[in-house]
Amino acid sequence: MTSAARAPHRRVACVWWDERVAVDTPPLPRTPLVIDTDPGIDDALALLLAVASPEVDLKLVTTVHGNVDLDQTTDNALRVLHLAGRSDVPVAVGAATSLVVPQTARAGHVHGAAGLGGVVLPPSPAAVDPRPAVVALAELLLTSHEPVTVAAIGPLTNIALLLAVYPDAAARIGRLVVMGGSASRGGNVTAAAEFNVWADPEAAAVVFRAGLPTVMVGLDVTLPTVLTEAGIARFAAAGPVGAQAAAVLAQYLDHARTAYGTDGVVVHDALALTEAIAPGTLHTVRRDVVVDTGPGAARGQTLVDRRTSSVAPDAVEVAEGVDSDAAVEFLVSRLAAFGHGAAGQQLR
Repeated sequence: MTSAARAPHRRVACVWWDERVAVDTPPLPRTPLVIDTDPGIDDALALLLAVASPEVDLKLVTTVHGNVDLDQTTDNALRVLHLAGRSDVPVAVGAATSLVVPQTARAGHVHGAAGLGGVVLPPSPAAVDPRPAVVALAELLLTSHEPVTVAAIGPLTNIALLLAVYPDAAARIGRLVVMGGSASRGGNVTAAAEFNVWADPEAAAVVFRAGLPTVMVGLDVTLPTVLTEAGIARFAAAGPVGAQAAAVLAQYLDHARTAYGTDGVVVHDALALTEAIAPGTLHTVRRDVVVDTGPGAARGQTLVDRRTSSVAPDAVEVAEGVDSDAAVEFLVSRLAAFGHGAAGQQLR
């Protein structure tokens, strides 16, 4: 339902996260939200978190190449939204490849060949939106009566194309929360580069220098934020949505043990969504960020000038601090709410 079509004094269920539900309370102010994504296991958690959060109104999902190929990321987005009871959210198909140099590898070894850890979710009854992702996003931005938050949790190809083709629409983004990059932790796909930026460095360079109100949620804050097996067990026991989410995470757990030496999963995209849902969750510092787009070993590195904070108009808010325990509890409690009828259908 569009903002214009929503009744101005409609009363909806308000979720209290100690499992109480008030059924006749004034509606919460909700921030319009778009998720640009390449599902992906942690993308799937991020989508579920958005649906489970009454602070945001998920208006659109746009898909992009990344963890797996575009057809698969699109199908995965549709299936995850269907699992969450939100097949009504439009899913628009975005860029199939990077702006300049085709992405040289996917992340099937992390996410499974189909992107969801080998779990086959039920197919969605919904079809994809007929508009290209950039068109759908531009139309939403230009017609929204409220500032729209865009959470970009895959390669930044779609956002760079929006800036090039519809700059007036891009300028209306209220807040752009990017999962990508690293200020001090090196990379996770090469020694220098984080995966999402590495997958399309030219796009990331455009986005980080565009002067949009951007928050960079990189490896500095995502790597310390670990969802443990105990946390997974909590939402797995809450109901069928949580149980499916836990099943999707099984392969990710195996990868985390090997790659990071942790007994839990690093919830990169869910942490970025947490910042999009609850601004100020992360401690940020305004920094100048440059992306290495050269052909060498540093390709895709985010060069963050940490010598001082920046006053430049195109500087980026770089996340440098996180209360990891609180962030994980936020995610676990929201996903557990699916089992108590406190998410999905009631939040539309």
